[in-house]
Amino acid sequence: MEVKTARFVISNTDVRKCPEGILPEYAFIGRSNVGKSSLINMITQHKGLALTSQKPGKTQLINHFIINNEWYLVDLPGYGYAQRGKSGRENIKRIIENYILGRKQLTNLFVLIDCRHEPLEIDLKFMEWLGENGIPFSVIFTKIDKISKSRLNKNMEIYKNIMYEAWEDLPPMLTSSAETREGKEEILDYIHKINKSL
Repeated sequence: MEVKTARFVISNTDVRKCPEGILPEYAFIGRSNVGKSSLINMITQHKGLALTSQKPGKTQLINHFIINNEWYLVDLPGYGYAQRGKSGRENIKRIIENYILGRKQLTNLFVLIDCRHEPLEIDLKFMEWLGENGIPFSVIFTKIDKISKSRLNKNMEIYKNIMYEAWEDLPPMLTSSAETREGKEEILDYIHKINKSL
């Protein structure tokens, strides 16, 4: 699939104020500083579509972008950013949970994981929560240009082995690099296939 148009639509903290209609939505989420905004800009080929920042925890709103006038890409706040403070973390948690559990148009949630790190409990628990609530999701391992292919394969294998302890079937797993544009076609084709099946 080719991204011909990508346009910002609305930002808000209330799922009830999200765009009306029945267009499918593909949301992106991950721990703060996982490279979410860079990945969104890469796959849409719009450098400034999602705001990137050196400071973790920048995204604090539900951001809707309409792609090819056919589907929405949704940029969700990152989770687990300790420096927000307890009330800030609780607020972000509420925004995320209300969207994920309350948005009927959510077609797939992409959970982004930095491929350089060993499995973290916060990511594993979040994916477990998604599974318990029947939320369709996929995993994207980001920043694959930062490590060797063998290290990437090893880290992904560790993730799979840990997840198999709690999961019968694993979610689809994709890889990406905002720097080298690896994974762009794979992610867009994945979305295109789902859209065709709706």
